[in-house]
Amino acid sequence: MEEYDELAKLRDAMHILPLSTMPVEHPFLKRALMIKSARLESVIEFYKDIGGAGSGQKDVDGVARDLYPNRTSHPDILLLTKLATLNSYDVYSLRILLRANEIPVNSSDALKLSPEKTKQLSSYMRSFTRPLLMEVYGSEANIESFEDVVKLFRDPDIRKAKEKLNLMASKLGIEIVAIPKFLEDYADIFLSLSYYRQCLDSIQTQIEDFLSELKELKKSFQLKNNPMFMNTATQMENVFTNLTSAIVMRFENFDRSTKDMWNNISAERFRAVEAMITSYHTTIGGVLCAMTVKMDAWTKTFPRRNVGSPPKKAEFIMSEMRHGLEKMIAIERSAPRNMS
Repeated sequence: MEEYDELAKLRDAMHILPLSTMPVEHPFLKRALMIKSARLESVIEFYKDIGGAGSGQKDVDGVARDLYPNRTSHPDILLLTKLATLNSYDVYSLRILLRANEIPVNSSDALKLSPEKTKQLSSYMRSFTRPLLMEVYGSEANIESFEDVVKLFRDPDIRKAKEKLNLMASKLGIEIVAIPKFLEDYADIFLSLSYYRQCLDSIQTQIEDFLSELKELKKSFQLKNNPMFMNTATQMENVFTNLTSAIVMRFENFDRSTKDMWNNISAERFRAVEAMITSYHTTIGGVLCAMTVKMDAWTKTFPRRNVGSPPKKAEFIMSEMRHGLEKMIAIERSAPRNMS
C-alpha cells in the first residue's frame, strides 16, 4: 500500500516519470524513474540517497551500454529514446504525447492525478464549479470536491434541481442520463487547469526571488565586467519573465472563454473550450516543467540569499541554469495560434 501511495504521488510531479507505468521489460528499469535534470535533459534515475546527497543517474545511451551492450535497438531503448524527447511528464501532457508516440501505459491510473493531489486542488476548482452549481441549484451547495458534484447530479433529491438538470440536458443536446459523463469530462478539463495553476503558484515566488537575485548579481563588482555572465543573466531575465507572462495570459483567456461558455451553454461550446484548453496542455506543461526544474535546482543549491558567493552563483548559472533556455523558448513558440 505504501509503495502504491508513493507511485501515486510521483504521478503528480511534472518532471518525474515512473518507468513502472511504461511497457519496459528490464526489471531494473521497472524500478527506475525518468526525470528532467537541471539542464532539462532526460536521465534515468536508478536510486536516490535518502538524505538527498546524490543519486544514480544515466542517460539513455548509458543505459543502452550497461543493460543492452549488444542490442541498441532493444524495445526498451527505443521506448526510452522516445520518452526522453518529451518536454514534460505531467499526466495531462502525457495523455497527448504518449498517444502521439503510440506508447501504451500499464494502467489508466498512470495518467491520472493522485486522490491527494485532486483534493489539494479543490480550492482552485471552486471557480469552475461555481457557475455549474449556479446553473442547477441557483446557489452553491456544500461541496468538498468535484467528485461530490458528480455524485450530487447522479442522484439529485431536489425537485428544482431535477427540473434544471432537464433544462441543462436540453441545452447540451443530450439525455439526462448522459449528464454525469458531461460532468466527468468537465471536471477533468478544469482539473487540468487547476493543476497547472497550482504548479505556477508554487514556483512564482521562487521565480521572483531568482530574478531579483539576478539583478543583484549583475551589480556585483565581481561580475559586472564579465560580458558572458551579463548576457546570460539578461537572457534568463527575459525568458522567465516572458514565459511567466505568457502562461498567465493564457489562464486569463481560458477564464474568459469559460465565462462565455456558461452565458449560453451547449455541448458544442463546451467541446470547443475543452479542445482549446487541451491543445495548450503540452505547451503549458512543457514550460512549467522546465521552470519548475530550474527553480528547484537553484533553491536546492542556494536555499537562502546568504548562501554562496556571487562568483559561485554565477558559476552555477553558467554551468547548469542557462542550459535549455533555447528549448524553453522553442516550447513556447510551438504553442497553437488559435487562442481567442
